[in-house]
Amino acid sequence: MVGYLMHGARGRSYSSSSHKVVAGALPNSNGVSPRCLFLLCFTSFCLGVFVVNRLPLYRFWFTPRNNAFPVELKMHPSGIPPPVVNCEDKDTSFDAGEILSKVSEANDVIMTLDKTITSLEMRLSSVRRSAAVTSSERRNGRNSQHFGVKRPKVFFVMGIMTAFSSRKRRDSIRQTWMPQGDELRKLENDKGIVIRFVIGHSSTPGGVLDRAIDAEEAKHNDFFRLNHAEGYHELSAKTQIYFSTAASKWDADFYVKVDDDVHVNLAMVASSLARHQSKPHVYIGCMKSGPVLAQKGVKYHEPEHWKFGEEGNKYFRHATGQIYAISKDLATYISVNRHILHKYANEDVSLGSWFIGLDIDHIDDRSFCCGTPPDCEWKAEAGNVCAASFDWSCSGVCKSVERMEEVHQRCGEGDGAIWHAIF
Repeated sequence: MVGYLMHGARGRSYSSSSHKVVAGALPNSNGVSPRCLFLLCFTSFCLGVFVVNRLPLYRFWFTPRNNAFPVELKMHPSGIPPPVVNCEDKDTSFDAGEILSKVSEANDVIMTLDKTITSLEMRLSSVRRSAAVTSSERRNGRNSQHFGVKRPKVFFVMGIMTAFSSRKRRDSIRQTWMPQGDELRKLENDKGIVIRFVIGHSSTPGGVLDRAIDAEEAKHNDFFRLNHAEGYHELSAKTQIYFSTAASKWDADFYVKVDDDVHVNLAMVASSLARHQSKPHVYIGCMKSGPVLAQKGVKYHEPEHWKFGEEGNKYFRHATGQIYAISKDLATYISVNRHILHKYANEDVSLGSWFIGLDIDHIDDRSFCCGTPPDCEWKAEAGNVCAASFDWSCSGVCKSVERMEEVHQRCGEGDGAIWHAIF
Protein backbone atom coordinates (compact mmCIF):
# COMPACT_ATOMS: atom_id res chain seq x y z
CA MET A 1 0.00 0.00 0.00
CA VAL A 2 2.78 2.31 1.00
CA GLY A 3 4.59 1.38 -2.20
CA TYR A 4 1.56 2.13 -4.21
CA LEU A 5 1.16 5.55 -2.62
CA MET A 6 4.78 6.43 -3.27
CA HIS A 7 4.47 5.46 -6.87
CA GLY A 8 1.38 7.61 -7.18
CA ALA A 9 3.12 10.56 -5.60
CA ARG A 10 6.02 10.34 -8.03
CA GLY A 11 3.53 10.08 -10.86
CA ARG A 12 1.82 13.31 -9.81
CA SER A 13 5.13 15.02 -9.34
CA TYR A 14 6.20 14.05 -12.86
CA SER A 15 2.95 15.25 -14.27
CA SER A 16 3.44 18.65 -12.61
CA SER A 17 6.96 18.88 -13.98
CA SER A 18 5.74 18.07 -17.49
CA HIS A 19 3.21 20.93 -17.28
CA LYS A 20 5.90 23.45 -16.35
CA VAL A 21 8.08 22.44 -19.28
CA VAL A 22 5.25 23.36 -21.65
CA ALA A 23 5.18 26.80 -20.03
CA GLY A 24 8.85 27.30 -21.01
CA ALA A 25 10.46 27.27 -17.55
CA LEU A 26 12.55 24.17 -18.19
CA PRO A 27 14.80 23.22 -21.17
CA ASN A 28 13.22 21.63 -24.23
CA SER A 29 14.00 18.19 -25.52
CA ASN A 30 17.22 19.55 -27.28
CA GLY A 31 18.54 21.23 -24.19
CA VAL A 32 18.21 24.92 -25.53
CA SER A 33 16.11 27.50 -23.71
CA PRO A 34 13.66 29.57 -25.86
CA ARG A 35 14.99 32.74 -24.26
CA CYS A 36 18.49 31.85 -25.35
CA LEU A 37 17.21 31.13 -28.89
CA PHE A 38 15.59 34.58 -29.09
CA LEU A 39 18.78 36.30 -27.94
CA LEU A 40 20.78 34.37 -30.51
CA CYS A 41 18.47 35.42 -33.37
CA PHE A 42 18.48 39.09 -32.37
CA THR A 43 22.26 39.11 -32.12
CA SER A 44 22.56 37.51 -35.61
CA PHE A 45 20.25 40.18 -37.13
CA CYS A 46 22.26 43.06 -35.65
CA LEU A 47 25.50 41.50 -36.87
CA GLY A 48 24.02 41.09 -40.39
CA VAL A 49 22.96 44.75 -40.57
CA PHE A 50 26.42 45.85 -39.46
CA VAL A 51 28.17 43.68 -42.05
CA VAL A 52 25.92 44.77 -44.95
CA ASN A 53 26.47 48.48 -44.26
CA ARG A 54 30.22 47.98 -44.27
CA LEU A 55 30.47 46.13 -47.62
CA PRO A 56 30.40 47.92 -51.17
CA LEU A 57 27.29 46.07 -52.29
CA TYR A 58 24.26 47.32 -54.21
CA ARG A 59 21.87 49.41 -52.23
CA PHE A 60 18.20 49.75 -52.97
CA TRP A 61 16.38 53.05 -52.82
CA PHE A 62 12.83 54.03 -53.40
CA THR A 63 11.81 56.83 -55.77
CA PRO A 64 10.26 59.87 -54.07
CA ARG A 65 7.16 59.74 -56.24
CA ASN A 66 6.27 56.09 -55.77
CA ASN A 67 7.74 54.05 -52.91
CA ALA A 68 6.13 50.90 -54.22
CA PHE A 69 8.76 50.49 -57.00
CA PRO A 70 12.38 50.21 -55.89
CA VAL A 71 15.05 51.68 -58.16
CA GLU A 72 18.50 50.13 -58.12
CA LEU A 73 21.31 52.71 -58.10
CA LYS A 74 24.92 51.75 -58.72
CA MET A 75 27.63 52.87 -56.32
CA HIS A 76 30.37 55.09 -57.71
CA PRO A 77 33.71 53.24 -58.10
CA SER A 78 35.11 55.43 -55.30
CA GLY A 79 32.54 53.98 -52.93
CA ILE A 80 30.67 57.28 -52.56
CA PRO A 81 26.93 56.78 -52.88
CA PRO A 82 25.06 58.95 -55.41
CA PRO A 83 23.35 62.05 -54.07
CA VAL A 84 19.73 61.81 -53.12
CA VAL A 85 17.51 64.64 -54.38
CA ASN A 86 14.81 65.69 -51.99
CA CYS A 87 11.98 66.46 -54.40
CA GLU A 88 9.68 67.44 -51.55
CA ASP A 89 11.82 70.47 -50.75
CA LYS A 90 12.10 71.62 -54.40
CA ASP A 91 10.38 74.88 -55.22
CA THR A 92 7.81 74.01 -57.89
CA SER A 93 6.23 77.46 -58.12
CA PHE A 94 6.25 79.09 -61.60
CA ASP A 95 4.96 82.18 -63.36
CA ALA A 96 2.52 81.29 -66.17
CA GLY A 97 2.94 84.72 -67.74
CA GLU A 98 6.70 84.28 -67.95
CA ILE A 99 6.31 80.90 -69.66
CA LEU A 100 3.89 82.36 -72.23
CA SER A 101 6.32 85.21 -72.83
CA LYS A 102 9.16 82.76 -73.51
CA VAL A 103 6.96 80.75 -75.89
CA SER A 104 5.99 83.93 -77.75
CA GLU A 105 9.64 84.96 -78.06
CA ALA A 106 10.53 81.53 -79.43
CA ASN A 107 7.73 81.77 -82.01
CA ASP A 108 8.96 85.21 -83.07
CA VAL A 109 12.47 83.86 -83.57
CA ILE A 110 11.13 80.95 -85.62
CA MET A 111 9.07 83.29 -87.82
CA THR A 112 12.06 85.58 -88.35
CA LEU A 113 14.24 82.64 -89.37
CA ASP A 114 11.51 81.39 -91.70
CA LYS A 115 11.26 84.79 -93.41
CA THR A 116 15.03 84.93 -93.77
CA ILE A 117 15.12 81.47 -95.33
CA THR A 118 12.30 82.40 -97.73
CA SER A 119 14.13 85.57 -98.76
CA LEU A 120 17.37 83.68 -99.33
CA GLU A 121 15.57 81.05 -101.39
CA MET A 122 14.03 83.74 -103.60
CA ARG A 123 17.39 85.43 -104.09
CA LEU A 124 19.05 82.11 -104.83
CA SER A 125 16.40 81.38 -107.46
CA SER A 126 17.01 84.81 -108.96
CA VAL A 127 20.76 84.22 -109.17
CA ARG A 128 20.26 80.79 -110.72
CA ARG A 129 17.84 82.20 -113.28
CA SER A 130 20.22 85.03 -114.17
CA ALA A 131 23.04 82.55 -114.60
CA ALA A 132 20.86 80.33 -116.79
CA VAL A 133 19.80 83.27 -118.98
CA THR A 134 23.39 84.46 -119.32
CA SER A 135 24.56 80.97 -120.25
CA SER A 136 21.78 80.64 -122.82
CA GLU A 137 22.60 84.00 -124.39
CA ARG A 138 26.28 83.09 -124.52
CA ARG A 139 25.53 79.81 -126.33
CA ASN A 140 23.14 81.46 -128.77
CA GLY A 141 25.35 84.49 -129.36
CA ARG A 142 22.58 86.95 -128.51
CA ASN A 143 23.09 90.36 -126.91
CA SER A 144 26.84 89.90 -127.12
CA GLN A 145 27.33 93.64 -126.96
CA HIS A 146 25.62 93.70 -123.54
CA PHE A 147 27.29 90.60 -122.19
CA GLY A 148 28.75 91.17 -118.76
CA VAL A 149 26.87 94.47 -118.24
CA LYS A 150 25.17 94.63 -114.84
CA ARG A 151 21.55 95.69 -114.50
CA PRO A 152 21.14 99.38 -113.58
CA LYS A 153 20.31 99.84 -109.90
CA VAL A 154 17.21 102.03 -109.49
CA PHE A 155 14.60 102.91 -106.87
CA PHE A 156 11.51 101.81 -108.75
CA VAL A 157 10.31 101.02 -112.26
CA MET A 158 6.85 102.24 -113.24
CA GLY A 159 5.23 100.49 -116.18
CA ILE A 160 2.21 102.24 -117.71
CA MET A 161 0.08 99.58 -119.38
CA THR A 162 -1.13 100.80 -122.75
CA ALA A 163 -2.56 99.53 -126.03
CA PHE A 164 -2.17 100.29 -129.74
CA SER A 165 -5.39 102.33 -129.73
CA SER A 166 -4.41 104.48 -126.76
CA ARG A 167 -2.18 107.08 -128.44
CA LYS A 168 -4.29 109.98 -127.13
CA ARG A 169 -4.20 108.60 -123.59
CA ARG A 170 -0.42 108.41 -123.74
CA ASP A 171 -0.19 111.99 -124.98
CA SER A 172 -2.46 113.20 -122.15
CA ILE A 173 -0.06 111.62 -119.64
CA ARG A 174 3.01 113.06 -121.37
CA GLN A 175 1.45 116.51 -121.16
CA THR A 176 0.66 116.24 -117.43
CA TRP A 177 2.40 114.08 -114.84
CA MET A 178 5.07 112.19 -116.84
CA PRO A 179 8.38 114.01 -117.51
CA GLN A 180 9.57 114.10 -121.10
CA GLY A 181 12.85 114.06 -122.99
CA ASP A 182 15.92 114.98 -120.96
CA GLU A 183 13.87 115.29 -117.77
CA LEU A 184 12.81 111.66 -118.11
CA ARG A 185 16.48 110.57 -118.29
CA LYS A 186 17.41 112.93 -115.45
CA LEU A 187 14.66 111.40 -113.31
CA GLU A 188 16.19 108.00 -113.94
CA ASN A 189 19.79 109.08 -113.27
CA ASP A 190 19.20 111.42 -110.31
CA LYS A 191 16.24 109.83 -108.55
CA GLY A 192 16.41 106.22 -109.72
CA ILE A 193 12.87 106.35 -111.12
CA VAL A 194 12.21 104.67 -114.46
CA ILE A 195 8.90 105.34 -116.26
CA ARG A 196 7.93 103.58 -119.46
CA PHE A 197 4.80 102.82 -121.47
CA VAL A 198 4.50 99.03 -121.64
CA ILE A 199 3.27 97.38 -124.83
CA GLY A 200 3.78 94.13 -126.73
CA HIS A 201 3.39 93.42 -130.42
CA SER A 202 0.38 92.92 -132.68
CA SER A 203 -0.91 89.57 -133.88
CA THR A 204 0.98 90.28 -137.13
CA PRO A 205 4.44 91.43 -135.99
CA GLY A 206 5.87 94.15 -138.19
CA GLY A 207 2.43 95.30 -139.32
CA VAL A 208 0.89 98.77 -139.34
CA LEU A 209 0.26 98.83 -135.57
CA ASP A 210 3.83 97.88 -134.73
CA ARG A 211 5.26 100.44 -137.15
CA ALA A 212 3.14 103.15 -135.54
CA ILE A 213 4.61 102.31 -132.14
CA ASP A 214 8.11 102.29 -133.66
CA ALA A 215 7.55 105.84 -134.94
CA GLU A 216 6.18 106.98 -131.56
CA GLU A 217 9.15 105.40 -129.80
CA ALA A 218 11.59 107.17 -132.10
CA LYS A 219 10.00 110.50 -131.12
CA HIS A 220 9.59 110.05 -127.36
CA ASN A 221 11.86 107.15 -126.42
CA ASP A 222 9.58 106.15 -123.54
CA PHE A 223 8.39 102.61 -124.41
CA PHE A 224 9.17 99.25 -122.86
CA ARG A 225 8.48 96.60 -125.50
CA LEU A 226 7.45 93.08 -124.48
CA ASN A 227 7.55 89.79 -126.33
CA HIS A 228 3.80 89.46 -125.97
CA ALA A 229 0.81 89.51 -128.33
CA GLU A 230 -1.52 92.34 -127.31
CA GLY A 231 -5.17 91.60 -126.49
CA TYR A 232 -7.70 92.58 -123.84
CA HIS A 233 -8.06 89.02 -122.62
CA GLU A 234 -4.29 88.68 -122.28
CA LEU A 235 -3.80 91.28 -119.55
CA SER A 236 -2.80 88.68 -116.93
CA ALA A 237 -0.12 87.29 -119.24
CA LYS A 238 1.04 90.83 -120.10
CA THR A 239 1.35 91.74 -116.41
CA GLN A 240 3.33 88.58 -115.71
CA ILE A 241 5.69 89.19 -118.63
CA TYR A 242 6.10 92.84 -117.62
CA PHE A 243 7.30 92.00 -114.12
CA SER A 244 9.55 89.20 -115.36
CA THR A 245 11.14 91.30 -118.12
CA ALA A 246 11.50 94.43 -115.99
CA ALA A 247 13.19 92.43 -113.22
CA SER A 248 15.72 91.11 -115.73
CA LYS A 249 16.45 94.58 -117.14
CA TRP A 250 16.55 96.76 -113.99
CA ASP A 251 17.63 95.94 -110.46
CA ALA A 252 14.88 97.91 -108.71
CA ASP A 253 13.62 97.97 -105.14
CA PHE A 254 10.03 98.13 -106.42
CA TYR A 255 8.13 97.49 -109.63
CA VAL A 256 4.93 99.49 -110.19
CA LYS A 257 2.10 98.77 -112.62
CA VAL A 258 -0.36 101.56 -113.54
CA ASP A 259 -3.06 101.95 -116.19
CA ASP A 260 -2.85 104.68 -118.83
CA ASP A 261 -6.05 106.39 -117.61
CA VAL A 262 -4.88 107.05 -114.04
CA HIS A 263 -3.44 110.31 -112.69
CA VAL A 264 -0.26 109.84 -110.66
CA ASN A 265 1.71 112.11 -108.32
CA LEU A 266 5.24 110.71 -108.60
CA ALA A 267 6.64 112.27 -105.43
CA MET A 268 3.81 110.80 -103.34
CA VAL A 269 4.30 107.36 -104.90
CA ALA A 270 8.03 107.55 -104.18
CA SER A 271 7.41 108.63 -100.56
CA SER A 272 4.93 105.80 -100.02
CA LEU A 273 7.33 103.20 -101.39
CA ALA A 274 10.27 104.58 -99.40
CA ARG A 275 8.44 103.82 -96.14
CA HIS A 276 8.60 100.11 -96.98
CA GLN A 277 12.09 99.83 -98.43
CA SER A 278 13.34 97.74 -95.50
CA LYS A 279 10.70 95.05 -96.10
CA PRO A 280 11.73 92.34 -98.58
CA HIS A 281 8.27 91.00 -99.46
CA VAL A 282 5.80 93.87 -99.96
CA TYR A 283 2.59 94.11 -101.99
CA ILE A 284 1.25 97.70 -101.96
CA GLY A 285 -2.03 99.09 -103.25
CA CYS A 286 -5.69 99.62 -102.41
CA MET A 287 -6.70 96.22 -101.12
CA LYS A 288 -10.19 95.02 -101.97
CA SER A 289 -12.27 91.84 -102.02
CA GLY A 290 -14.92 92.20 -104.71
CA PRO A 291 -17.62 89.70 -105.68
CA VAL A 292 -16.89 86.82 -108.03
CA LEU A 293 -19.09 87.46 -111.08
CA ALA A 294 -20.37 84.17 -112.43
CA GLN A 295 -22.92 85.59 -114.88
CA LYS A 296 -21.76 85.53 -118.49
CA GLY A 297 -21.75 88.73 -120.49
CA VAL A 298 -21.12 91.09 -117.57
CA LYS A 299 -17.94 93.13 -117.21
CA TYR A 300 -15.22 91.36 -115.22
CA HIS A 301 -16.94 87.99 -115.66
CA GLU A 302 -14.97 85.19 -114.02
CA PRO A 303 -15.09 82.01 -116.16
CA GLU A 304 -13.49 80.00 -113.34
CA HIS A 305 -15.94 81.22 -110.71
CA TRP A 306 -16.47 77.68 -109.41
CA LYS A 307 -12.95 77.70 -107.97
CA PHE A 308 -13.98 80.39 -105.50
CA GLY A 309 -16.76 78.42 -103.83
CA GLU A 310 -20.50 78.96 -103.92
CA GLU A 311 -22.18 81.61 -106.04
CA GLY A 312 -22.08 85.01 -104.37
CA ASN A 313 -18.67 84.48 -102.78
CA LYS A 314 -15.95 87.15 -102.86
CA TYR A 315 -12.38 87.08 -104.07
CA PHE A 316 -9.45 86.87 -101.67
CA ARG A 317 -7.88 90.19 -100.68
CA HIS A 318 -5.87 91.77 -103.51
CA ALA A 319 -4.87 95.21 -104.79
CA THR A 320 -7.13 96.96 -107.24
CA GLY A 321 -5.73 96.83 -110.75
CA GLN A 322 -5.46 100.57 -111.53
CA ILE A 323 -2.12 100.87 -109.71
CA TYR A 324 -0.07 98.69 -107.38
CA ALA A 325 3.55 97.97 -106.51
CA ILE A 326 5.54 94.89 -105.54
CA SER A 327 9.03 94.53 -104.10
CA LYS A 328 12.01 93.05 -105.92
CA ASP A 329 11.76 89.60 -104.34
CA LEU A 330 8.14 89.24 -105.44
CA ALA A 331 8.98 90.27 -109.00
CA THR A 332 11.76 87.69 -108.95
CA TYR A 333 9.32 85.09 -107.66
CA ILE A 334 6.98 85.81 -110.59
CA SER A 335 9.87 85.62 -113.03
CA VAL A 336 11.17 82.29 -111.71
CA ASN A 337 7.74 80.62 -111.52
CA ARG A 338 6.05 82.30 -114.49
CA HIS A 339 5.48 78.98 -116.32
CA ILE A 340 3.40 77.47 -113.52
CA LEU A 341 1.50 80.52 -112.23
CA HIS A 342 -2.17 80.31 -113.14
CA LYS A 343 -3.73 83.28 -114.95
CA TYR A 344 -7.34 84.24 -114.26
CA ALA A 345 -9.45 86.47 -116.49
CA ASN A 346 -8.75 89.59 -114.38
CA GLU A 347 -5.10 90.53 -114.01
CA ASP A 348 -5.42 92.02 -110.50
CA VAL A 349 -7.01 88.75 -109.31
CA SER A 350 -4.21 86.79 -111.00
CA LEU A 351 -1.52 88.82 -109.23
CA GLY A 352 -3.21 88.38 -105.85
CA SER A 353 -3.53 84.63 -106.42
CA TRP A 354 0.20 84.30 -107.14
CA PHE A 355 1.01 85.57 -103.65
CA ILE A 356 -1.40 83.32 -101.73
CA GLY A 357 0.60 81.06 -99.45
CA LEU A 358 3.62 83.38 -99.46
CA ASP A 359 4.77 85.19 -96.35
CA ILE A 360 4.34 88.76 -97.60
CA ASP A 361 3.12 92.10 -96.26
CA HIS A 362 -0.13 93.34 -97.82
CA ILE A 363 0.00 97.15 -97.51
CA ASP A 364 -3.42 98.76 -97.90
CA ASP A 365 -2.48 102.32 -98.94
CA ARG A 366 -5.64 104.32 -99.59
CA SER A 367 -3.66 107.20 -101.14
CA PHE A 368 -3.32 104.92 -104.19
CA CYS A 369 -7.07 105.10 -104.92
CA CYS A 370 -8.34 108.64 -104.43
CA GLY A 371 -11.25 109.85 -106.51
CA THR A 372 -11.06 112.61 -109.07
CA PRO A 373 -12.08 116.18 -108.10
CA PRO A 374 -13.48 117.14 -105.75
CA ASP A 375 -12.26 114.14 -103.66
CA CYS A 376 -8.55 114.42 -104.41
CA GLU A 377 -8.78 118.23 -104.30
CA TRP A 378 -10.21 118.24 -100.77
CA LYS A 379 -7.54 115.84 -99.60
CA ALA A 380 -4.79 117.98 -101.17
CA GLU A 381 -6.11 121.09 -99.43
CA ALA A 382 -6.05 119.17 -96.14
CA GLY A 383 -2.39 118.28 -96.71
CA ASN A 384 -3.03 114.69 -97.76
CA VAL A 385 -1.92 114.74 -101.38
CA CYS A 386 -2.99 111.58 -103.21
CA ALA A 387 -0.54 109.21 -104.89
CA ALA A 388 -3.07 108.27 -107.58
CA SER A 389 -6.56 109.40 -108.60
CA PHE A 390 -9.25 107.79 -110.77
CA ASP A 391 -12.99 107.16 -110.92
CA TRP A 392 -14.17 103.83 -109.57
CA SER A 393 -17.16 103.86 -111.93
CA CYS A 394 -14.84 103.94 -114.94
CA SER A 395 -11.94 101.96 -113.43
CA GLY A 396 -9.84 104.99 -114.35
CA VAL A 397 -10.34 108.69 -115.00
CA CYS A 398 -13.61 108.93 -116.89
CA LYS A 399 -12.92 110.47 -120.33
CA SER A 400 -9.26 110.64 -119.37
CA VAL A 401 -8.12 112.23 -122.65
CA GLU A 402 -10.30 115.29 -122.00
CA ARG A 403 -10.08 115.38 -118.18
CA MET A 404 -6.47 114.43 -117.35
CA GLU A 405 -5.34 118.06 -117.54
CA GLU A 406 -8.14 119.17 -115.21
CA VAL A 407 -7.33 116.46 -112.66
CA HIS A 408 -3.65 117.39 -112.84
CA GLN A 409 -4.34 121.08 -112.23
CA ARG A 410 -6.67 120.50 -109.28
CA CYS A 411 -5.05 117.46 -107.63
CA GLY A 412 -1.45 117.51 -108.83
CA GLU A 413 1.43 117.89 -106.38
CA GLY A 414 3.20 120.46 -108.56
CA ASP A 415 5.61 119.89 -111.42
CA GLY A 416 8.71 120.43 -109.24
CA ALA A 417 7.63 118.19 -106.35
CA ILE A 418 9.49 115.11 -107.58
CA TRP A 419 12.77 117.03 -107.88
CA HIS A 420 12.60 118.34 -104.31
CA ALA A 421 11.34 115.12 -102.74
CA ILE A 422 13.69 113.30 -100.38
CA PHE A 423 13.29 109.54 -100.13
